[in-house]
Amino acid sequence: MTFAATILTLYPEMFPGPLGLSLAGRGLREGLWSLETVQIRDFAPDKHRTVDDTPAGGGAGMVLRADVLGAALDSVAPGRPVLAMTPRGAPLTQERVRALAAGPGMTILCGRFEGFDERLLEARDVAQISIGDYILSGGEMAAMTLLDACIRLIPGVMGAASSGMDESFETGLLEYPQYTRPVEWEGRTIPEVLRSGDHARIESWRRAQAETDTRLRRPDLWERHEGARVQSPSGARQRNGKQT
Repeated sequence: MTFAATILTLYPEMFPGPLGLSLAGRGLREGLWSLETVQIRDFAPDKHRTVDDTPAGGGAGMVLRADVLGAALDSVAPGRPVLAMTPRGAPLTQERVRALAAGPGMTILCGRFEGFDERLLEARDVAQISIGDYILSGGEMAAMTLLDACIRLIPGVMGAASSGMDESFETGLLEYPQYTRPVEWEGRTIPEVLRSGDHARIESWRRAQAETDTRLRRPDLWERHEGARVQSPSGARQRNGKQT
């Protein structure tokens, strides 16, 4: 089964963009995943191909019309999750990425202007996704980010199956620091433990570094990691030797 992505956008020429390069691009050429774009304007009901209108109740900007977006979505073959890229959506996590990458693919709706008419999201089975607490000009770059995160997990895209297992967020921690040759650069050397050949020491050092960096840089991740680590097999939380 090929992972298939369909992008609904006002700017189909933006794709595949960077997804056509490097490992993702090779996977696309080899048929490990597929990509098609749908021009939203093709479903506008008037000769001017109008896709938006002023906000009901007043306000700045324009809103993408539900009738146009609904027609565009209805033109896409069913059977894959439909995602809308919007800052109002649920934060994207690596757990969500893994689940999506294991499926048949996705249909992604890219917003512009002030976003979507809410009735579209109510009338169709659309999951809203956010890639972070900031604003982009449109959903296309967010869609590329989501797709890149998924595509790299498709078997055969990255090569070695274990190459992504220790990366940030896969274990609930940030990734440990990485080094390579030369051994010395501008007076800085690769830590001795990484040159020792002692795999047990190396593993212990990497784990400690990952925990330290996560605790200092991402206390939110560290809190979740610690919470998961102290759960008993029954699911009860352990605190000070007591179950809660």
